[in-house]
Amino acid sequence: MRVGVVSGGNRGIGLAVVRGLAEDGFTAVLGSRDPDHGEKQAARLRDEGLDVRAQQLDVTDQASVDRLVYDVEAELGRCDVLVNNAGIIRQARASEMDPAVAEEVWQTNALGAWRLAVALIPMMRRAGRGRIVNVSSGAGSLASMGSYAPAYSVSKAALNAITRVLAAELRGEGILVNSVSPGWVASDMGGATAPRTLEQGAESVLWAVRIPDDGPTGGFFEDGEPVPW
Repeated sequence: MRVGVVSGGNRGIGLAVVRGLAEDGFTAVLGSRDPDHGEKQAARLRDEGLDVRAQQLDVTDQASVDRLVYDVEAELGRCDVLVNNAGIIRQARASEMDPAVAEEVWQTNALGAWRLAVALIPMMRRAGRGRIVNVSSGAGSLASMGSYAPAYSVSKAALNAITRVLAAELRGEGILVNSVSPGWVASDMGGATAPRTLEQGAESVLWAVRIPDDGPTGGFFEDGEPVPW
């Protein structure tokens, strides 16, 4: 049995990743802030014969993260893959930054992903291998960053930095850590006019789950190809 945890797994790219993991034979843990919505989506996938379990998860709340880790350890005994997908976006102007908004976005998109990774790494270490995939964005690339959604863009750049420091520390332990841009995807966040489907975005993420043990770590990718930091 292999176990994969997906934060923000109840909709959009996260839900498509949950499906992809389960279709690959994983027991997929669907993390969702709203437990009722999470269970509804998990039940729909279970009706298709997929092994999906819903778990309440708010990555900004240490107690919620601790409960998830306790339940995964008690019920499944392992975690092979973490997909840090939970994210929020707030539109604003950088010159009119509201610290409360910036803090909300930072806590979810960057610190929340780091918090969840730290909590699950011990199980990966015991197994001697694992994958951590941080769902980033082209908006987080310093090479092309502009004025778009500044709190979001800065938080994704921070997530990329978290990828680098974790990958450097875990290099040689069999735990590969990468950032992935799913591209501009037609979702609640990306909007209906986006050119990529949820499935295409999820495949970009799942590529980093499926890489072999001698695959890359500490990189930033889209559709399996490196993108500028």
